Amino acid sequence: MSKRFSRRGFLKRTSATAAAMPVVGYFGASAATASNSPNEKLNIACIGVSNRGRANVKGVAGENVVAVCDVDDNYLADVAMHFPKADKYYDFRKLFERTDLDAVVVSTADHQHAPATLMAMRRGLHVYCEKPLTHSVSEARLVARVASETKVATQMGTQIHASDNYRRVVELIQSGAIGTVREVHVWVGKGWGGGERPEGSDPVPSNLRWDLWLGAAPERPYVTGRYHPGQWRRWWDFGGGTLGDMACHVMDLPFWALGLRHPVRVRAEGPAVHPETCPLGLKVLYEFERPGEPNLKLHWYDGDQLPHEMAKRELGVEETPGLGLLFVGDDGKLFADYQKRVLLPKEKFADYQPPDQVIPKSAGHHLEWIQACKTGSPTTCNFDYSGALTETVLLGNVAFRTGKTLEWDAANLKAVGCPEADQYLRRDYRDGWEM
Repeated sequence: MSKRFSRRGFLKRTSATAAAMPVVGYFGASAATASNSPNEKLNIACIGVSNRGRANVKGVAGENVVAVCDVDDNYLADVAMHFPKADKYYDFRKLFERTDLDAVVVSTADHQHAPATLMAMRRGLHVYCEKPLTHSVSEARLVARVASETKVATQMGTQIHASDNYRRVVELIQSGAIGTVREVHVWVGKGWGGGERPEGSDPVPSNLRWDLWLGAAPERPYVTGRYHPGQWRRWWDFGGGTLGDMACHVMDLPFWALGLRHPVRVRAEGPAVHPETCPLGLKVLYEFERPGEPNLKLHWYDGDQLPHEMAKRELGVEETPGLGLLFVGDDGKLFADYQKRVLLPKEKFADYQPPDQVIPKSAGHHLEWIQACKTGSPTTCNFDYSGALTETVLLGNVAFRTGKTLEWDAANLKAVGCPEADQYLRRDYRDGWEM
């Protein structure tokens, strides 16, 4: 351990003068640095290396990727072609027996985010973790607390946060372009949900370690095509539906622009609650109290619950965009998505001059974190910020599954007068995966 920390001290002293060479990441921007001196690079382990994980591996490829971990031989074989010197692991618990690591990238299915992240931070390792930060509300609070205690560099994988468009939207809202914002509407047209738990089982493919894929989740038989690799988001045991998949990306913008933290009230509506699978469409209303300002209502819609009438009325469109946000202020409205922003009504803002750009251009979402690991510089989606965002997002699923309006006591992590919410705020872990 002392060897690793003394090495980090060297990294901090030398990284400021390192000559950087860009590595193209998932979004096409420079995502990591490659120093002239190998001693100035971080030793990084990547847990989960395909799909979203593959993009994250690319994002840190300029550093020393010394270990890769996945439960699937095929995925490991693919990444090994690019990092032939990296040691390969199936079980990330074994990976943490190493003493030469500086940082870890976690890109597993949601139900394994917290176990891997906590193991890393408790060993003094910096962590980049995909969104949502955790699978349950209580895990998000625990992860944020441990990050604060260990003082490691952290970043949640909300890559759009690094875009220039999001920065300009934040400046418009915070400069008062549309006045006091009282409502925000957020929607995503995906529908991760539906279906019944399959009966029976299939032989586990020889390339897959099914028990390790289940990890902390309850044991169940393997069934071809129903969980791994692409369908796990539909199931409560592993994911959180469309809300869990996308809300950290899209709700990130109002959280940032309006300085949100914890809601005081959450209610949700959708189809009948299924004990196994997430809904194909969901509406959630989050209410926030803001000292000195009116309460804010944040509306979420997904799947088959998109706000078609509102979009037609406010945006003047016949077909609702598949993803978007509408800020409603006293003096106007602002529509945004990942790439664009539009002040409404257009005629009112025809001659509007935007405020000066005060939020600096991002070095890149992965690079922000790498620089923080080396120098202690801040990250914009650290686990304090992204922990609160994740808690809020996941509370929508808790409200839906209880069928009740949650009066949320954030300080005590409790839904007041709703004891049935406890089973969804927390979860049990299989033996060997306790946190």
